[in-house]
Amino acid sequence: MKDLNALRVFARVAQMNSIKGAAATLGLTPSAVSKSITRLESEVGVCLLQRTTRSMGLSEDGAVFFDNCKQILGEIEQAEYLLNRASKGPYGRLHIHLTEGLGPRVVMPMLRQFLDENPNVYVSAELSNRIVDIPNEGFDMDIRVGEVADSRLVARYLGRVNFVTCASPRYLAERGTPQKPADLDQHNCLVYAQIHTGRLREWNFLENGSVHARTVHGTLHANSSEALLDAASAGLGIANASQILAREAIASGKLVPLLTGYAAPGPPVHAVYLKAHALAPKVRAFVDFLVDNNVVDRAQF
Repeated sequence: MKDLNALRVFARVAQMNSIKGAAATLGLTPSAVSKSITRLESEVGVCLLQRTTRSMGLSEDGAVFFDNCKQILGEIEQAEYLLNRASKGPYGRLHIHLTEGLGPRVVMPMLRQFLDENPNVYVSAELSNRIVDIPNEGFDMDIRVGEVADSRLVARYLGRVNFVTCASPRYLAERGTPQKPADLDQHNCLVYAQIHTGRLREWNFLENGSVHARTVHGTLHANSSEALLDAASAGLGIANASQILAREAIASGKLVPLLTGYAAPGPPVHAVYLKAHALAPKVRAFVDFLVDNNVVDRAQF
């Protein structure tokens, strides 16, 4: 292979499924990217991309080649990190994915401290509630809520997101205060709904030493916990959301915690990254920073 940069260009095109998109992230022109791919195809002797006027995708040979490229580039990147770690420490772009809940309230407030401590690192962050494909989308790390089953990934435990059931003083004055989870059957519960399936999220409570999932009902379903908390603050009903999101409204008195004696442990939060990046200084520094600063627990009450 005459030019390893051609592999990097091809891998980015394959990841983004777009020559223009890859060019923008690499700081190249689309023409330069296209010529690099053409030279690479000529060198390896096969067509790597299938192009039409409307779409582009990997050929069968290209898909096999891409899998090998990812492994090769990962090993090269790790070798570069190891060679530079002693002299430079953490450096370069840290590409992370954050949920819309944890990102603004947990991670973003801590970024200044992290970047002050690591002046050779800069962060590129995407905030969304989608599940990202770390190996194929070029992320260094994902802060993920829930269990992690992918054997390709390392998951470093950061804490748990605890949930709180809450309502406004106005609603409780009008409808009364539930004393046990079964009492929710007589109340207007504001429920989180998954946007693609419409499935309603159950509320978990600790009863008799075990966690029980309860299906609740009400006049509002939404795919935004913040919207449900706003509706609860306005007196519409009872909400169940993470302490991270509800903390400010509860501290200000807009919402009142309910059924606290039945609170169940919430889902775990992990910093997730590729095994090949486990020794990358920028990744290790950020994970250690999140753990050392106890970022998940400090955002709750």
